[in-house]
Amino acid sequence: MAADVTVPMAGLGLVDGIAAVREALARDTLDGRAHLIWQPTGGGLSADGQHGFTYGFTMLARADGTQVPGKYLAYWVRDARGWRMRAYRRIRRTGAPADSARRPGVLPGALVPPVSDVAAIERHRASLLFAERAFARESQEIGLQAGFARFGSPQAMNLGGPATPGFTFGNIAIAALVSAGGPPGKSAVDWWPERALVASSGDLGVTFGYITPNDPPAAGQPRPRFPFFTVWHRASPDAPWRYVAE
Repeated sequence: MAADVTVPMAGLGLVDGIAAVREALARDTLDGRAHLIWQPTGGGLSADGQHGFTYGFTMLARADGTQVPGKYLAYWVRDARGWRMRAYRRIRRTGAPADSARRPGVLPGALVPPVSDVAAIERHRASLLFAERAFARESQEIGLQAGFARFGSPQAMNLGGPATPGFTFGNIAIAALVSAGGPPGKSAVDWWPERALVASSGDLGVTFGYITPNDPPAAGQPRPRFPFFTVWHRASPDAPWRYVAE
């Protein structure tokens, strides 16, 4: 993991920095000293070869001998030391067998040299934040299912929940998944991005933020919020951003 990694954690929000992540894990008496193995099954790469993402399956072996199957999503950035994880999320999954076949990667049509133009990278980052905000805003207007269908890529993957052994693929299937049980034509949640990372090639990036229920909280209670990160891709800097992993 990178020194400035971000990990969404239940009850803690977006935990920033390897020291804070280690401290949070150390407080977990069951999983803090467990051994984790994982198998990547899919991912993608930016055109400059400096950003990427992977997803796959995990198995957590606890000190008491129990094993906990899971699945994960990771966002990577390459520096002088090599690839380092900048964002990571792992959730449990049912113990049912999962399809571990490799998926086609989200890859650029051609590689380009990395650039260090700070202004250009900032424009890419601003455009990504604009896309995430538009996604949230339009989902309030046209409904969660329609919003997820509109702003997603046919190549997109969704981690799903703990009750499912594998992933959900494709913007249409993901839209149906996230809106299941919600009000038709509406959205039960709203969200906003707080920050983003983007490749210098402007075709791959990740947003970080919080999701909140639209229903008001119980009297005297704060509105709950849930941390998220979403990986975005576009075919070129002139193409629209579409979420590709979450």
